[in-house]
Amino acid sequence: MKKTVLVTGASAGIGQATAILLAQNGYTVYGAARRTEKMQDLKKYGIKPIALDVTQDESITACVDQIFQEAGSIDILVNNAGFGSYGAIEDVALPDAKYQLDVNVFGAMRLAQLVLPKMRENHYGKIINISSVGGKIASPLGGWYHASKFALEALSDAMRLEVQPFGVNVVVIQPGGTKSEWGNIAVDSLLRVSGQTAYAGLVTAFKKSFEKVAGNVPEPVVIAKLIKTSMEAKNPKTRYSGGYMAKPMLFLRKILSDKLFDRILMSQLK
Repeated sequence: MKKTVLVTGASAGIGQATAILLAQNGYTVYGAARRTEKMQDLKKYGIKPIALDVTQDESITACVDQIFQEAGSIDILVNNAGFGSYGAIEDVALPDAKYQLDVNVFGAMRLAQLVLPKMRENHYGKIINISSVGGKIASPLGGWYHASKFALEALSDAMRLEVQPFGVNVVVIQPGGTKSEWGNIAVDSLLRVSGQTAYAGLVTAFKKSFEKVAGNVPEPVVIAKLIKTSMEAKNPKTRYSGGYMAKPMLFLRKILSDKLFDRILMSQLK
């Protein structure tokens, strides 16, 4: 029987690549995003575009209800919707910081709350939360973004233990750099928020470092394949990582002291 998958943030990047890959491999795929006009091309793959604003509870509820009515259940949830709000912690306005967590954390967890009852009832389900290397490693100028991804990782760990007895798996995906709108949005946000403040020198170094690696990052299908692997594993790992520098960075973070890792990180921003 075909599994039904909801992929959020499907209008671009990793979400779009994942929706296409899964549709090509026989899944019933709903691609959700605020920008439904950017998902019209997905229809040719058999993907069903659906409007979703993860910061609005009525939008989240309507999205899940529609899929339940049409497909009966959501077997796999890929919580991919997210963005990076960059700027020094001192400079980011608190409403913007809260919005970052609303999108990257609370929206994802609200979706999980709504799909879990049927998953428990069916004794089957997978919740795939798209975190980041930045869910284990915090760099300067991305504090609020990192806070959101660290939180997503902690919630995933707790949820995994809660729902395992019901036949539901929770998996974390930790992308490194990949080609998407994400990087440019983050840099634009950084320049706007901290480009003219006491942190301007650090901002310039960060932007230079970002531009240096931008050409080396792989296409988002690399992460889409990881997501598919995690979905199809009988006993999935708790975490999968991939993309530019993901594995070496996570390894170094694990074995080095905080201060030594700090020095390595800051050496890249000179």
